[in-house]
Amino acid sequence: MRIVITGASGNAGTALLRRLAGAGHQLVGVARRRPPAEPPYDAVDWVPTDLGRSGVAERLCESFTGADAVVHLAWAIQPQRQPEVLHRVNRQGTAAVVDAVIAAGVPHLVHQSSIGAYAPAPGCTVDETWPVTGVPSSVYSVDKAAAERIVDRAEAHATVSRLRPALIFQEIAASEIARYFLGPLVPRSLVRRGLLRFAPFPDALAFQVVAADDVAAAIELVLRERAPGAFNVAAAPVIDRAAFREIFGGVGLPLPAPLLRAAAAAAWRARVLPIEPGWLDLAAQAPILDTGRLESLGWRPSLDAREVLGRFTDALRRGAGRSGPLLYPTSRSGRTA
Repeated sequence: MRIVITGASGNAGTALLRRLAGAGHQLVGVARRRPPAEPPYDAVDWVPTDLGRSGVAERLCESFTGADAVVHLAWAIQPQRQPEVLHRVNRQGTAAVVDAVIAAGVPHLVHQSSIGAYAPAPGCTVDETWPVTGVPSSVYSVDKAAAERIVDRAEAHATVSRLRPALIFQEIAASEIARYFLGPLVPRSLVRRGLLRFAPFPDALAFQVVAADDVAAAIELVLRERAPGAFNVAAAPVIDRAAFREIFGGVGLPLPAPLLRAAAAAAWRARVLPIEPGWLDLAAQAPILDTGRLESLGWRPSLDAREVLGRFTDALRRGAGRSGPLLYPTSRSGRTA
């Protein structure tokens, strides 16, 4: 197959390239700049394109022509203090991808959405029919929900698959994920198992994670089957206080969620943290994902959530991975395409 991947040098994109390399596909990567000619990037035809620029749909159409599938992974996480920049990439960029898919006659669009697109359902397990309206106080969540509505337009013209993964981690992305979410002022020495065992963890908090390689396996499966519709992607078990204690050898006091949010908001205002407090709202209000639909196609995660989070934490302590935006930047924008 000829597969075009936006955001191909990012977190999920890098894992997908590793997965598809050597499988006989013609891979075209869309990213803001060409990454180094080393595995897994050296087997890809690169199209340097910024999805945040006006008129990008025409350029995308040229790249999409003749493609069997387009996988849309590109997403901007930073700069969160400039939401208009995020909207240009995440909303307008997604609209440009959809326009180009339609104009080029691409038969299959795979759109990576997120657990963050779902309406609030704290503590509830949901399947893919749960409303996709987002958490209003989270810019990330609102943009993910908006992108899903934009992708709706493609369904009259192509098979559309939507993946809604939980938090995606891999060791080589540790440095940049830390930069996106912790910023330069939080010492990485604090992120270690011996100290995290004292971290405050609200009683009601529960979240899910999944390995980037397992997300890539899900995308490959959906591409191969040309499976339509939405698919939740997450590894068991859910990370709650009990799982956190098992991973890190202990857990701190069950700090009330409002107090934790107030502390995060103060750190945001003081520019200690680079992420707005809406991320905590998203963590507190996100549902638990039922992955039965994806599993019915034969998908199983290779790592459970405890392994994913534990390995990622160890990688953070080591400073593993590249130091710039996922995965090869020249700026501090935090954009993955």
